[in-house]
Amino acid sequence: MSGLAVRVDSSEIVPLVDEGLGNSSYLVPLGDGRALVVDPRRDPTPYLELAERLNLRIAFAVETHLHADFVSGSRELAAFGAAILAPAASHLATSYRGLEDGEVVDLGGLTLRATATPGHTPEHLAYVLLDGSKPLALFSGGAVLPGGAARPDLIGPDKTESLARDLYRSAHQRLSSLPDDLAVYPTHRAGSFCSAGAGEGRTTTLGRERHESPLFTAVAEEAFVHSFLNGLGTYPPYFLRLRSVNQCGTRLYGVKRPQLARLSIDEFRGQPAAGPIVIDVRPFVDFARGHIPGALSIVLRPAFASWLGWIVPAGRPLVFVRASSQDGRDLVEQCLKIGYENLVGELEGGIDAWRAAGLPVSTIAIRQVNEEPQGAPLDVRQASEWASGHIPGAVHLELGSVMAAAGAIPAGPLTIYCGHGERAMTAASLLEGQGRAGLAVLEGGFEAWRSAKRPIASG
Repeated sequence: MSGLAVRVDSSEIVPLVDEGLGNSSYLVPLGDGRALVVDPRRDPTPYLELAERLNLRIAFAVETHLHADFVSGSRELAAFGAAILAPAASHLATSYRGLEDGEVVDLGGLTLRATATPGHTPEHLAYVLLDGSKPLALFSGGAVLPGGAARPDLIGPDKTESLARDLYRSAHQRLSSLPDDLAVYPTHRAGSFCSAGAGEGRTTTLGRERHESPLFTAVAEEAFVHSFLNGLGTYPPYFLRLRSVNQCGTRLYGVKRPQLARLSIDEFRGQPAAGPIVIDVRPFVDFARGHIPGALSIVLRPAFASWLGWIVPAGRPLVFVRASSQDGRDLVEQCLKIGYENLVGELEGGIDAWRAAGLPVSTIAIRQVNEEPQGAPLDVRQASEWASGHIPGAVHLELGSVMAAAGAIPAGPLTIYCGHGERAMTAASLLEGQGRAGLAVLEGGFEAWRSAKRPIASG
């Protein structure tokens, strides 16, 4: 402790949760008026405001690995005086202290020990926060999650199996000397497309995971690897480019985020024909009642960024239609956090202005669960959701594959459904843009179908 009466426990480690991406970052007071932040997301505002409320200065921004699901905020915090600590093997194109396995950082009383834990990524480090020789917390990144670990297949298919083996060895060998009661603070969790087999908790302890998680309880490495790799689902294609973005760095915005330009009807219609994609972020029932022909429905909600990155090619210019009650700042931030920055603007006055100008609108039917589906049911949920139950006779095609596999969708009318309705309307808008007619969306989705005790098939 170097003579300082400093104590950090779990009640003082503050999580900042991104519900949409299923990730947590952490602000850790160091006891001397300074703090560190682990795996910050791009917008520095929440960290700076929290530090100011706690009368702290953020001295360190710590990265566990090169992130694939969001743009890192370490460079943003560095612009406000934080020193970046990251794996040496991440080779960041910015000023940072590159850490190797076993290296210890003096935090002014407390220390931070880097532990090589490859698996989720090759360069991955977990960090043990120490008070003298006593471990206080483990910031595990993707090495250990409640009930699982982060997926090892984001680098390339040729490295997936070896990284899965690294995951197992990291847990059983690299972390074996740490005590059962050590609190674990992961970056990824359930709801993140980076996670695999994760439970619902945000934090855990090593003891709990050693007794309950397949990462630790698998009888052998071979059994773990086989089971873990068979349980991996799909993930958004933008994951394949953000590692490089985070390595090279991107534009700094600071606390002043850009605002969407307001485009008049003439400016909106004057965009190049092969240019911007029109994204309508209103609630899906509003989209169904009337929308600009060819617009893509992606509802503004916590999961907006994930589906934007899954459906819309990176780099394309984007124009938006939103309801006046929806937060334009949230829309911009969700785009920026996954590196979508070509934001042309939004239609001033929204769909009401479009209607008032006498311009055409398209509609999509809404079906209720007490009605029989119109034509073939099309289920666009993830494979794991489908396996847990679906409408009898439905065709399954994950939303992310709708365009690539549109030829597999039956001809004729369709009733499209997901969990609640948002993803189904995205699929309907994609198909409508390809000229499909006779489209309907099931309001309330499969959850409403189940609640109404309608027939359910399994398998």
